Amino acid sequence: MSILTIILNIFLPPVGVAMNKGIGKDFIINLILTLLFFVPGVIHAFYVTSK
Repeated sequence: MSILTIILNIFLPPVGVAMNKGIGKDFIINLILTLLFFVPGVIHAFYVTSK
């Protein structure tokens, strides 16, 4: 994981997921989690990008 990915996962989780996996189901799930509650979106972004 690069420094850019870590920073994006903290401040803009959907962008970090989109850069790593593209626009797909992981991006949609992360976008919904981030819009509802910010912290689960960050956790999901780190999970997806580290997988």
